[in-house]
Amino acid sequence: MASDSGPSGASLPAAGIVIAVVSSFINGSTFVLQKKGILRSRDRGGSYLTDAVWWTGTLSMVVGQVGNFLAYNVAPAVIVTPLGALGVLFGAVLASWILKEHLNILGKLGCILCCCGSVVLIIHAPKAEAVTSRLEFEERLSDPVFVLYALLVLLLLVILIAWIAPAHGESNIMVYIAICSLLGSFTVPSSKGLGLVAQDVFGGGEGGPSSSSALALFLGLLGTLAVSILIQFFFINKALECFSSNTFEAIYYVTFTSTVILASALLFKEWTALTLTDGLAMLCGLATVCVGVVLLRISQEALITWKKKTD
Repeated sequence: MASDSGPSGASLPAAGIVIAVVSSFINGSTFVLQKKGILRSRDRGGSYLTDAVWWTGTLSMVVGQVGNFLAYNVAPAVIVTPLGALGVLFGAVLASWILKEHLNILGKLGCILCCCGSVVLIIHAPKAEAVTSRLEFEERLSDPVFVLYALLVLLLLVILIAWIAPAHGESNIMVYIAICSLLGSFTVPSSKGLGLVAQDVFGGGEGGPSSSSALALFLGLLGTLAVSILIQFFFINKALECFSSNTFEAIYYVTFTSTVILASALLFKEWTALTLTDGLAMLCGLATVCVGVVLLRISQEALITWKKKTD
């Protein structure tokens, strides 16, 4: 990976942005297709595991996750993750067509804000990676601040999954969303770390392919990523059984993005590569995207008319 701002360094974020945008649109269809499959199977009185539409949504999730993995390894996480707003936009439009979920003027304004905020994020994104080798990554993993954060997230996950979810998961959407979002603190760093460690395990980088520490770290990251994705997959489907896909996806985007950016800031410190102007612009872009997502959420329950009411 290039670590400068020259031509080669500039091409990597561009490639990551393109992959992230395509992955976002693929991910945007995931929840809608899975929700459609769940509704179809419910009408038939069978399990959604036998529904072709649900499996299409699941395959989209797999393809989207692979795309995210590639994007996180060629661009900073602080730019790839917020671009997921484009998936919310696409999912809202798709849900209004496939699931007949209402998309009024507020929803359309939310879509426009998501696009505008994403453009701002792309323009002011970091042009270089903060961590470019396995040794740097291992050093960051042992940072006491990140270790304390990871332990706190693990404790919260255990409490949510073991006690709160069985009692309140089906009545409070934030329970399932909190679980899936907190897991993002492991999925994204693991995805990015795998790309760095793979260079040594398979490419003969620092430590060579025979390095036992590199192989152990690679397997540990792979296991963490697999377990996190499987748990997310389970609770996403639990949430879609109980709540609107647009409602879930919009709130999930805001919370997931927040936790991922926090984890990335603590681990990779990509914000250190930003100037004050770019940092403020990215915060404004992220705020714009979040407002757009909230408008998409509100649009599901708002009734707006341009005509004056008459008796």
